[in-house]
Amino acid sequence: MRILVVEDNAELARQLAQRLEAEGYAVDRAADGEDGQFLGETEPYDAAILDLGLPKVDGLSVLRSWRRNAVTVPVLILTARDAWHEKVQGIDAGADDYLAKPFNMEELLARVRALIRRAKGHATADIACGGVVLDTRSGRVTVDGAPVELTAYEYRVLSYLMHRKGRTVSRSELIEHVYTQDFDRDSNTVEVFVGRLRRKIGADMIKTVRGLGYRLDEP
Repeated sequence: MRILVVEDNAELARQLAQRLEAEGYAVDRAADGEDGQFLGETEPYDAAILDLGLPKVDGLSVLRSWRRNAVTVPVLILTARDAWHEKVQGIDAGADDYLAKPFNMEELLARVRALIRRAKGHATADIACGGVVLDTRSGRVTVDGAPVELTAYEYRVLSYLMHRKGRTVSRSELIEHVYTQDFDRDSNTVEVFVGRLRRKIGADMIKTVRGLGYRLDEP
């Protein structure tokens, strides 16, 4: 899953990116509303964390521009603790959730997971396909109850396919959601990750759809 963090406080942005990456997300950062608006409208994200008090272009204007341009990414806005009017304006502008500063990092992570689950049509934290279960809260993966060790990129590929169970995902779509904007992307590495996953979770779980990409199916 790929996330955009738009936050002008450099230390907070660093902490958010560091923790999200530790949880298995690919993270892009923008330090002002102008860059955030551009990234949100040109790159595919699974969720966005948007501060409202941004330089150059304020967060509400960024959000309104995204929605006006049919950017449907789930958005969690960050507001000042007592700024109830900002929360109302944010929700009316198209935000999916809000969190007041200062906040607990665990709560933010839980809200991000919930946003992504709802956007992909999943009601619970555990996503299952056959004997494979991915716990989005802990990042643990089990096969028939036995834990499976995955690298960070293997986890990202599996998580993206699990969230889109039964749908064909192209190689280019996987690349866009597994890597950050400034990463040197190589489509061959996705094939390597898929090959490793097949050995770890079962060769019949990830189907190759010739000319289109991959699909995670019930065996």
